[in-house]
Amino acid sequence: MIQQYKGIAPKGDILLIQKLCEKLRGRCILNINSTRKGGGVAEILQRMTPLLKGLDIDARWEVIEGDDRFFDITKKIHNTLQGNMDMITEDMWDHHHAVNEANSRKIDLDADFVLIHDPQPIPLIEYRKRGFYVWRCHIDVSNPLPDIWQRLERYVRSYDCVIFSVSKFSKSLPVDEFIIPPAIDPLSDKNIELTEEEVKRTMDKLNVPMDKPILLQVSRFDVFKDPIGVINAYRRVKKYNDCRLVLAGSLATDDPEGTRVLNEVRDYAGNDPDIHILLLPPSAAREINALQRAATIVLQKSLKEGFGLTVSEAMWKEKPVVGGAVGGIPYQITHGVTGFLVYSVDGAAFRIRQLLNNPGMRKRIGQKAKEYVRRNFLITRQIRDYLSVWYFLENKGQKAIEL
Repeated sequence: MIQQYKGIAPKGDILLIQKLCEKLRGRCILNINSTRKGGGVAEILQRMTPLLKGLDIDARWEVIEGDDRFFDITKKIHNTLQGNMDMITEDMWDHHHAVNEANSRKIDLDADFVLIHDPQPIPLIEYRKRGFYVWRCHIDVSNPLPDIWQRLERYVRSYDCVIFSVSKFSKSLPVDEFIIPPAIDPLSDKNIELTEEEVKRTMDKLNVPMDKPILLQVSRFDVFKDPIGVINAYRRVKKYNDCRLVLAGSLATDDPEGTRVLNEVRDYAGNDPDIHILLLPPSAAREINALQRAATIVLQKSLKEGFGLTVSEAMWKEKPVVGGAVGGIPYQITHGVTGFLVYSVDGAAFRIRQLLNNPGMRKRIGQKAKEYVRRNFLITRQIRDYLSVWYFLENKGQKAIEL
């Protein structure tokens, strides 16, 4: 399957993957997260697992189960790790641990390389059997509430290493740390080339006319994605440039706040016929692909962000992106070259109008954006990096490692 990426991904990435798999062939890699549907982590694992299997790696993907209270608690943990004020009581921590203990009896944890994604399943380290255990943190934990981080750090110290998405997310820890940005799959339904006819047909199905420029934000309905701020930016632009706004997203099963935020966004949008709020199922990858290809400008005006792969998705489709200068977005957007970074509603409106009024700029930025993603944010590079960490851990302590 990896051969399908020849001519798309950098040649060096494919060659190194093949070399690493010769060393790791027949071994088992296990990924564990908290949902199979919704969110970037689930999308990455959906694509990466079969690719690793095709490389003769025994790849498995397990999802922990929990009740509503568990996911309410882990959402609070997620928010406080990003600096929000909230309280996690001792009873909540006990429930978080108890749910993981129950999952440890259901999930086969026997593997050579185990990647535990984010805080939801982090206590599973206490039930390790063998192999190397890695905590893969997709969240910006650079400025968490101290007591929340201290509680999680008790688990983190037991892992063999920790992987962050960008360097500024990391913490000083007594274990090895690696930086591996997430990535998109150019051959997935969400990113594969579509014909103009399919794009038009999909937009008709979604009831979004293509009679004027389209501003698009694709994201979960989450306050940190700032959908209200996006609407305000659109309203400022609308005074001078006629356009449509599309807010498209799904509800992740591990995010209990999504429905409330969606309803708030609908109320705030009011009866504006040029604002289209689309609640899509997690399986609507091809519809999102069509929306991104139909868009004139793509927004990701996050207030806080893990990485924000919707930025790379749009860049891959040669779209100029206006993104909040937070989280992993500045690592994808080179300001003024592959898109624009903004800090406010007014800043977003200014850059949107600049791009709407300059088609040549939109084209130049889009072309540079796609090449930047090809070199840095395709799934082949991510697989290369994960395999490299695995190989490093197995050979740690040797004076020299030769492929």
